[in-house]
Amino acid sequence: MRAAVTQAKGVMELVEVPEPGEPGPGEVIVRPEAIGICGSDFHYFLGEHGPGWGFPRIQGHEVSGVIDAVGPDCRQGLGPGTRVSLWPLTSCGGCYPCRVGRPNVCDNFRLIGIHADGGLQQRLRMPESQVFPADDQKPAVATLAEPLSIAVRTVGRADVRPGERVVVFGAGPIGQTVALVAMDRGASVLLIDRVSHRLEVGRGLGAETVAWSDPDEVVALAREWSGGEGAPVVVDATGSADAIRAAVDVAASAARVVVVGISHEEVHLPVFSFTQKEFDLLGVSCCQGDEFGEAVEFVGRHGDRVERLITQQFPLERAPEAFRWAMEHPAESMKVVIEQEV
Repeated sequence: MRAAVTQAKGVMELVEVPEPGEPGPGEVIVRPEAIGICGSDFHYFLGEHGPGWGFPRIQGHEVSGVIDAVGPDCRQGLGPGTRVSLWPLTSCGGCYPCRVGRPNVCDNFRLIGIHADGGLQQRLRMPESQVFPADDQKPAVATLAEPLSIAVRTVGRADVRPGERVVVFGAGPIGQTVALVAMDRGASVLLIDRVSHRLEVGRGLGAETVAWSDPDEVVALAREWSGGEGAPVVVDATGSADAIRAAVDVAASAARVVVVGISHEEVHLPVFSFTQKEFDLLGVSCCQGDEFGEAVEFVGRHGDRVERLITQQFPLERAPEAFRWAMEHPAESMKVVIEQEV
């Protein structure tokens, strides 16, 4: 069968790989239909590895597909032809995070497309616990359950409440999905980004927007939008040190500041801010299983709105081109999806 394999740093090739064979107990075989590309895929492709990463690897962790075969002891509701979204994470069950009920940050977690082969292939073996029926969703739209699940986790960690004002730094896919989930909970959202196209998308989804310029000016505008006291919830979806510092400055006293953006930057914050404001500073990693299920349900209810985040689609045969295009045109792309016929 065909697969797009990242063979080395910056090198992806279409090659033949072995079939996965028949599913074992509690397993299903999925035929991926659509695979979304995200920022972590770029890091892997460029060789910016974390522990347990390595080449060669079949990437792709934002996956929707159709069940091809079901092994013994799988739950009811899963059968050949069922369209599904894939929760990409498995945990060890024994480390401290797992023992305290937070397996999404398991010290030994594994993600398909990173620690194990992912969706850029024609058939994929998965545990049935990581397969969520996606009903009649379009394949490309069903891939968005994974980034939506990060937004569900973020909004949950922030404890967003109806009527609250939420400031989100970064209007890429994660910032946009955070805005969607927060607005679904009854909050008002201000998106901040330097890319005008992304702000336009956010306005189309119902958020208010401010263009990033001078940090002090942006902080002043965001605090004014929040009512003058600062925002009760601020989310960074950029990983930028300047944006995270601005997020802390925008936050009201007793606020919740949540960082979901990824980067290797270091952030300098005034210690006095922590004691003066007594805000909660929270990080977000992957989601848990119930949150992934909530994301799949959200996509089912709001598929028409979520679909607006898809800006480019490529066939599997052009997967290397899709990666290069997405990395070279960040201002023009929101969500790039690779599709293949089943």
